[in-house]
Amino acid sequence: MRRSLLSFLPFCLALLGATGGAARAEPVKVLTTGAFKQVVLGLAPAFEAGTGHTLTVVNDTAGGVAKRVAAGEDFDVLVLTPAALQPLAQEGKLVAGSVTPLARVGIGVAVKAGTPKPAIGTVDEFRHALLDVRRIAYIDPASGGSSGIYLDGLFQRLGVADAVRAKAVLVPGGLVADKLVSGEADLALHQVSEILPVDGVDLVGLLPEAIQNYTRYAGAVGARSGHPAAAADFLKRLASPQGLQVIRTKGMLPP
Repeated sequence: MRRSLLSFLPFCLALLGATGGAARAEPVKVLTTGAFKQVVLGLAPAFEAGTGHTLTVVNDTAGGVAKRVAAGEDFDVLVLTPAALQPLAQEGKLVAGSVTPLARVGIGVAVKAGTPKPAIGTVDEFRHALLDVRRIAYIDPASGGSSGIYLDGLFQRLGVADAVRAKAVLVPGGLVADKLVSGEADLALHQVSEILPVDGVDLVGLLPEAIQNYTRYAGAVGARSGHPAAAADFLKRLASPQGLQVIRTKGMLPP
């Protein structure tokens, strides 16, 4: 019996070691808007390798993220617009004082790789580009995506709302530029950070500055986070010089 117990001891120790390691590797859930997702993914490997924590990334449109939080979805780190974070902070859903400005991003114009790029340097050129193409893809405003909501109003101000809606390919969420690759659209309008990850498309450029709209993003730690220290660590990394470097490579700008 003694020999049996001794032979079983290494297995027990190994099991305890594995269990202890798993307990230390806390899973950190980041709930983010789609536009900021690429930044989170860009920092994930270094965070996981340096801390031993694992990162779970869940994304949606800005409106979708706000609805998830309102419905009670748990998260450790939340990335959303400052305006959307403010009421959540007031409701006690965020750790007090944890809201941190992170980045801003503009709306870009894209076409399928290898196809002619329209002139969009002026407001009038951009307006003609909208009228000249067959199909235009952008985020469905009804989904709560910030770029789609802004563009819907912009088309009205430019006097092309009816023409654009007749040829619109409305995307409920995700990467609008995918519609260029599939051939469903000839022009895609989306935040630059969501155009760059799509293979097979070319970024024509940003909207003219006179009609550009920058969406700002901030992060915060959830008040019900099961791993507040790990969550605060990741949020700090997002706002660090290393995080800023990733933000720039993903087509975004400092806050």
